[in-house]
Amino acid sequence: MTVPYCKKIAIAGSTGSVGRQALEVIRKNKNAFSITILSAQNNSKLLLEQAIEFRPKVAVIGNKQHYAKLKEALKGLPVTVLPGNRWLNQLAELAEFDMLLNALVGLAGLEPTLNAIIHQKSIALANKECLVAAGDLLMRSARKANADILPVDSEHSAIFQCLQGEDHKSIEKIFLTASGGPFRGRNLQELQGVTPAEATNHPNWEMGKKISVDSATLMNKGMEAIASQWLFELDPKQIEIVLHPQSIIHSMVQFKDGSMKAQMGLPDMKLPIHYALAYPQRLPSDYPRYDPSQLQTLSFEPLISSEYPCLRIAEDAMHTGGNAPCAMNAANEVAVASFLNNEISFLQIPEVIEASLSGMTVCKHPGLNDIIETDAMARVRANEAIKTIRRLNR
Repeated sequence: MTVPYCKKIAIAGSTGSVGRQALEVIRKNKNAFSITILSAQNNSKLLLEQAIEFRPKVAVIGNKQHYAKLKEALKGLPVTVLPGNRWLNQLAELAEFDMLLNALVGLAGLEPTLNAIIHQKSIALANKECLVAAGDLLMRSARKANADILPVDSEHSAIFQCLQGEDHKSIEKIFLTASGGPFRGRNLQELQGVTPAEATNHPNWEMGKKISVDSATLMNKGMEAIASQWLFELDPKQIEIVLHPQSIIHSMVQFKDGSMKAQMGLPDMKLPIHYALAYPQRLPSDYPRYDPSQLQTLSFEPLISSEYPCLRIAEDAMHTGGNAPCAMNAANEVAVASFLNNEISFLQIPEVIEASLSGMTVCKHPGLNDIIETDAMARVRANEAIKTIRRLNR
């Protein structure tokens, strides 16, 4: 296939799971894409390997401790090395690019995304936390700048693909599918003593540790629902989550005339990454195909949010609106990190989040400063809740 233009890509978070898979896609499509900027927080070794292979104009290392060694290692190559997160937040000023792939985890992805939007760059957004914490602000900014936000999350990509050629006003409902993670079918009593290794062992998807835990608690589905509200301009009542253990149908859209569209494919993050990077084209790929004749059953089950504390918290935050999802997201990040460090139990993750949200002041239309302040306060309260839990556990 002849590609008329080589799209210049900047990747924020190139050493994480999504960033690495994006580079796999680009490696196989070098006539379609070139790398302008790569960034990482701590993994300077992998960033060095990526910079040597892809020769970006700029490599940003967030942790300044790695700067001197990385700069020395890249000496002689036409790669400018920059230290510190302030450069990460200003990627659009560093070099010319067409699209930013935001593969960062957490609210760290918000300012780089807003910066790229202001400069009218297209955004391939794998960082759903930005939309959870600041969806209203982000989408208003994108509309004002006429900047495209293309979802990379598999469920959001599925909805986006189903809506091609459709009037968004004709949407009756969307169905987000959930595999149920590694603990589907187990009640809360059976989740006592769950280890980080068990929680990050997803049955279908290859993902980073934090998002794997979110999938196990189903917080990930709650965040996807909040993000869908902003991406597709939906009322929360138009969003439903269903269990689909096979992870073949990635999401569905039901229209007002009663018809329904579903997007299908094997559970491989490279597929939505490939679609977002190439959009509006569909470039060929050699990824494995789903063969309907080899799988006899595609099944669905109702999902009852009351049985999943983190999902219930996320749905409550979505209905509260304003800065409530931002506080929830921040508290969840702290709680998950604490669980992964064996400081709290799996079932104490929702306890930490609820304690952080209790009694918070809701700001209905938060700006950037409100988001930053809410995020910081929620982290303080989450850490206080963790200290209390650990003290009681002694």
